[in-house]
Amino acid sequence: MESVSNCVKQIIDRTPFLYEMLIQGILSYSNYAQSIMPTVRQMHGREVKLSAIVMAIRRYAEELRKKEAEQQPSNLKYEIIMKTNIFDLNLVRNDSIMAKLGKLYDAVSPSKGDFLNVTLGSHEVSLSVSEKYRPLVEDLVRDEQVLHQMGDLVALSLVFSGDFMSTPGIVYEAVRKLAWEQINVNEIISTMNELTFVIRRDDSMKAFAVLQSFLDGGGLS
Repeated sequence: MESVSNCVKQIIDRTPFLYEMLIQGILSYSNYAQSIMPTVRQMHGREVKLSAIVMAIRRYAEELRKKEAEQQPSNLKYEIIMKTNIFDLNLVRNDSIMAKLGKLYDAVSPSKGDFLNVTLGSHEVSLSVSEKYRPLVEDLVRDEQVLHQMGDLVALSLVFSGDFMSTPGIVYEAVRKLAWEQINVNEIISTMNELTFVIRRDDSMKAFAVLQSFLDGGGLS
């Protein structure tokens, strides 16, 4: 039989958006406890008092606040680079598309400010590239199975000079903050010292402000 505390944690963990509300203290413990009481009773296997659920929610909120306070990025210096006019495409991975990628690499010039990222999954390939290369990309994938494509995107890159890879929680917290502001992320690209989010142009300025505030201490404090 699960304890009331574990039941409440499991329910909250299914809805990450609640983390932000609990951390900021804007969730009514009593109202939320009433809404999840039937589920808690079912998981717990017996009757549960509302006060016990409220107490479990309050304790978990305190735990989340403490954990966030401990995740302050240390010695992380960074700059944010924005590249506009990005085209994003996802397609089924096969031998033919793999053979065609070399032509794209040969055409794109990052040293001249072009943007290109290729992510290879087990079954899919994701391409994010400067819009001016869209005709070339569309020609290369003419006979391929395209799953999704979108233009008018922006790439926001966080370039770190500190120990980004050894700082836990950075990617999670950044994504959580963007999600809280209703900013959809099309692609997440991570390297040794860079973290890039490909998003819609309409969200670019809001996303810039969110990421800057987050890294300056407003997101993990």
